[in-house]
Amino acid sequence: MSAAEGPLVVGVDTSTQSTKALVVDAATGQVVASGQAPHTVSSGAGRESDPRQWWDALREALHQCGDAAREAAAVSIGGQQHGLVTLDAQGEPVRPALLWNDVRSAPQARRLIEELGGPKSWAERTGSVPGVSFTVTKWAWLTEHEPEAVRAAKAVRLPHDYLTERLTGEGTTDRGDASGTGWWAAGTETYDEEILARVGLDPALLPRLVRPGEVAGTVRDGHGLPFSKGTLVAAGTGDNAAAALGLGLRPGVPVMSLGTSGTVYAVSQHRPADPTGTVAGFADARGDWLPLACTLNCTLAVDRVAALLGLDREAVEPGTDVTLLPYLDGERTPNLPHSSGLLHGLRHDTTAGQLLQAAYDGAVHSLLGALELVLDADADPTAPLLLIGGGARGTAWQQTVRRLSGRPVQIPEARELVALGAAAQAAGLLTDEDAAAVARRWKTSAGPVLDAVERDEAALTRISGVLSDAAPLLERSAGSS
Repeated sequence: MSAAEGPLVVGVDTSTQSTKALVVDAATGQVVASGQAPHTVSSGAGRESDPRQWWDALREALHQCGDAAREAAAVSIGGQQHGLVTLDAQGEPVRPALLWNDVRSAPQARRLIEELGGPKSWAERTGSVPGVSFTVTKWAWLTEHEPEAVRAAKAVRLPHDYLTERLTGEGTTDRGDASGTGWWAAGTETYDEEILARVGLDPALLPRLVRPGEVAGTVRDGHGLPFSKGTLVAAGTGDNAAAALGLGLRPGVPVMSLGTSGTVYAVSQHRPADPTGTVAGFADARGDWLPLACTLNCTLAVDRVAALLGLDREAVEPGTDVTLLPYLDGERTPNLPHSSGLLHGLRHDTTAGQLLQAAYDGAVHSLLGALELVLDADADPTAPLLLIGGGARGTAWQQTVRRLSGRPVQIPEARELVALGAAAQAAGLLTDEDAAAVARRWKTSAGPVLDAVERDEAALTRISGVLSDAAPLLERSAGSS
């Protein structure tokens, strides 16, 4: 292990398919050790994971970090948002967690929106119009379909809450992750008792809200991890809020994250409330806001199309009028939870590479369509778009975003930004700094800038037209399931 200038901290990213841990020098931001271990997600109608796998993966990831993890003075967990974790009186999972991309709660989402005053009322109240990803709709689904699990639940947590609680023995969460539940009131920054009563969720089952910069607890005995008893544990947060911390994001700078899901977001000092439901009015982990739009289908969907075609993911070809909407798991933006993929414009001379490029175009179109709603009106339209996530390293993704956005694109060299953001949050406990300021000191957003190119208006117009014309088909394509 290289000599560190300052104390060491651990940042964790527990995502949909794996848990990653970084040991970071709090003084310089240097990653001195890292580890990663996978977990599984069910297939079929639901998307579920056993939370105990997350804990096992965390242990394995930290084991891979070696002696460096034992020296850590603080730790923080960043995690996938929205997941519903139900625990019994012993803190054991009642059933597998319902994940963010489980779309079975679409009927419950529609009903809840209607019962509590419509989209505008929800947006003003919670900052967001709840879609199928939101935890409140999953709880409503569980109440209807598995009442025995609801009766057995003595605690309700989000994924990052679950791991934090296993470290500290205390049930806590933060404003960033809580703002994605649908039962957190954005105006008062407290749990909304009327919404909880509507879905039959006792607020006593929910974790305590920890303020930005506050210590959530300390590591307890018997955890089976390399941390010393008394190691500080930060509040943690949801993955997008953690990535914003990891970038040291300032208000108005646009971010596009290309992962299993795709997101566009920016920090804002104004509390958002979009009644169309396109933009989720999340809180960030610092005290500002993080308006965000999310698509369910991003790198995983495009990679699936590549696999079906027998192509490498980079084997795209230009020059086509074919349109592919890669809504393989339903879709969140646009709000089409029952949709499936749609192909239009196929001809004899269409090549497999052109079909693959059309999949990229369809995925990026959805994200760019929401970007102008995410940004404040006074945001600089020529500012570079920060491109992060696994897809950001791919040439085909980079070039598609450039061509369809017309913006310069910056690719930060720092990787694992969720874990880095969690590490910055942990470091802030030790140095009494704002976590985003820690990340700026670490220069995490530095990276090459790709110049802007002329925006492909023809492609954007064509895809928008197909989406509009096909809306009735997309809305009913799996409505009977």
